[in-house]
Amino acid sequence: MAERPVFIPNCSGPRLVDEVMVDFKWHPGMSASQKMKNVDALHEAAQRRGLGPLLEVSSKSAAETGKKLSAFSLKVPYCDRMIPLECAFQGSKVFEEGGPFTDLYEVDARTAKRDPRLRESGRLKAFSFDGERFPLQPETAFYDWLYFRALLPYADFIQRVGDTCNAFTDIEFNPQKSIACQARSLAMVIALIKRDLTAKASASFSEFCRFQRPQYAH
Repeated sequence: MAERPVFIPNCSGPRLVDEVMVDFKWHPGMSASQKMKNVDALHEAAQRRGLGPLLEVSSKSAAETGKKLSAFSLKVPYCDRMIPLECAFQGSKVFEEGGPFTDLYEVDARTAKRDPRLRESGRLKAFSFDGERFPLQPETAFYDWLYFRALLPYADFIQRVGDTCNAFTDIEFNPQKSIACQARSLAMVIALIKRDLTAKASASFSEFCRFQRPQYAH
């Protein structure tokens, strides 16, 4: 058995995203077919708890929309061009002994995520992207900010995604091993759109961070 979160956009109340942990049967193995079995098992367990319709947001999604909304597929503006969101996130990390590793902006997303320097450069201290430095707190703010910026030009499409699906998963995300999650970020953006808060949230990173805190989300 395994346990994974399901993320639900909250269109009212103190939080932008509700999180429900769901137990399901885990199918071990690294193959794409095994990961698809895990997605199906997670969704079936979530549906039994009354959650859904669901969308898997990752490169392992059976839905083309879920694949397109993954951090490996989305792109963010950098200088006068667009780069993969995952590359922006990984390449912007500043560690005690190195970084940011901006050369990762030029590689594919999988290569960026696996770069050994990300594990060999000491403790993470901050993020530095496009001439601006970003703090580690709130915990997922920088990742969410990148995701928000990537989706903002497609607000109408994201609105329709939120009208079709009301719960989101990322089978690759294990909350015991990592913090940032693309499914959570998508749920957050949907909540901001449905609350008509995107203009305020996009004003600046500091303004965006206000919406990471429950007391500012309503």
